[in-house]
Amino acid sequence: MNTKLCPCGTGQSYVDCCGALHSGARTAATAEQLMRSRYSAFAVSDEDYLLRTWAAKHRPASAGVDPSDRWLKLEIVATENGGLLQNEGVVEFRAHYVGGIVHERSRFVRENGQWVYAEALS
Repeated sequence: MNTKLCPCGTGQSYVDCCGALHSGARTAATAEQLMRSRYSAFAVSDEDYLLRTWAAKHRPASAGVDPSDRWLKLEIVATENGGLLQNEGVVEFRAHYVGGIVHERSRFVRENGQWVYAEALS
């Protein structure tokens, strides 16, 4: 049994947490869960998942994953909407990596019934 902890910080195993989303076994139920899974995708260098969960309108050719980056922890600062029965939400987070911090307010929307990352807000 794989008990490696998930990079997103929930305390669950990677396989039972974000790994299940990365493999397609489950989909994110909330905007925050998608945010956490996208952070974990950066941590495990899963560019395919990042691109699959990017809104079609804003999806780049590359997610910019650098396998040499070492991600340390994720802090969820605030969430607005993005719940089970909602179609849009905002998650503010701080993603710590060796050499710095990414601080962003991200907008998430439902596309074809699935949560996707839309854009960074200013």
